[in-house]
Amino acid sequence: MIKLQVIGNLGKDCVTNTVNGKNVINFNVAHTEKFRDAQGNQKDKTIWVECAYWTDRTGIAPYLKKGTQVYAEGTPEVRTYPKNDGTTGVSLTLRVQSVQLLGSRGEGGGGGYSGGSEGGYAAQAGPSRVPSAGEINEPIDDLPF
Repeated sequence: MIKLQVIGNLGKDCVTNTVNGKNVINFNVAHTEKFRDAQGNQKDKTIWVECAYWTDRTGIAPYLKKGTQVYAEGTPEVRTYPKNDGTTGVSLTLRVQSVQLLGSRGEGGGGGYSGGSEGGYAAQAGPSRVPSAGEINEPIDDLPF
């Protein structure tokens, strides 16, 4: 089994598409590690992970905005592509099985959303708070996710 987990910030707002009648939410996550080189200088290394979340539960899409911190897990894929200078580029992609909102930069906790049957949103601090399951007055069948 190969599983990839990533925690990081979204580089741009997600894009929702329909491919062959199936919904996919595409987003990218940046994870930055800080380390010291051999001379003791502080360095940063950022890895970008392109994510594809194939799901009929697209209710999380409005919350996947640039700068939002997320946790995503799924199956990794490595893709190669031709670069403009003639060399071959490599990108790390993730076929997402679940994603959780951790919050925006400088913002406290967030909520979670999973592809599983018990996935849902939790309250979030600040004016962009997502209602908890107990606060939703709509019948379950009418929920957009």
